[in-house]
Parts: sequence; structure tokens; C-alpha cells
Amino acid sequence: MPDKIDIQNVNTPGKTTRVNAAKYTAMKAAMLKTMPQTAPGNTAREIKEAAKPHLPQALFPAGATSGWWQKTVQLDLEAKGVVKRSETKPLRFYLA
Repeated sequence: MPDKIDIQNVNTPGKTTRVNAAKYTAMKAAMLKTMPQTAPGNTAREIKEAAKPHLPQALFPAGATSGWWQKTVQLDLEAKGVVKRSETKPLRFYLA
């Protein structure tokens, strides 16, 4: 696996950012395992908390930085059409 991968952001179409591949992949796997498949979905906080037990401690000791990575992966997966958002308050997300 490469050290870095390019990701997208639904809020800035056409722009990519390079991030740590291992952390991105671990968070993505945890989110895909725990996110609901139907609307309205879960809040970002609920997604982060559900994903934490599935994250490797070596990369996320005691869940460190999991909130940042959850948001990064969510925005990338939205840009790729894997995750959708419900226009609720607070926002909720689910698998497409």
C-alpha cells in the first residue's frame, strides 16, 4: 500500500488532497462496516463513535484523531457517491 493516497472533497469539486493511506483505509473500512444503508442515517458523531471500536489501536490510540478522519473519509465518499447526506438538522449520512 502506498504511504499517501489522493482523496476528494464533495465541497471542493475537482480538487484532491493527499492523506495517510493506512489511516484513511482503516477509517473507511470501519465506517462502511457500521453506517446504515437507509435514510435518514446517522450523525457524524454517531458514525465516529460506531467506527471507533473497529479502528486499529496502532493507528488511532484511544480513538485519537478519529473525528478528523471520520469527516475526511465522509467527504471523500460523498464526492465518490458512496455516501449520501440527508438534509436534516443535524446532518445525517448513510450509504448510497
